[in-house]
Amino acid sequence: MNILVVDDEKDVKTLFEQRFRKEIRDHEIDFAFAFSGEEALDYLNQHLHQAVLILSDINMPGMSGLELLDRIKKKYDTPPPIVMMLTAYGDADNFNMAKSLGADDFLTKPVDFTNLKEKIKNF
Repeated sequence: MNILVVDDEKDVKTLFEQRFRKEIRDHEIDFAFAFSGEEALDYLNQHLHQAVLILSDINMPGMSGLELLDRIKKKYDTPPPIVMMLTAYGDADNFNMAKSLGADDFLTKPVDFTNLKEKIKNF
């Protein structure tokens, strides 16, 4: 499974690579990382239909995760990637906005990696 992680915090790359070390080694999961919404769109344009799952932070400078979600759901519809939103704020406004824009799931930070792994297995 190809997963694109979008977060302006660069240390998220090391964190995901550590937490998914076995899955990466066993070629069950391949990660790509983008550190802005704009970078994520560039990746998606260059790797059409390769990202099956997108994990995106909501609060990022420049293009927010919600803006990114809206663009992804409007443009990449065949097949549509699964988009899970990540945020440090578990507030109802962000949750409702993400759901209305087509988010498939919503996770709060810090990420519960055991829970995330279970969700990924169901895709």
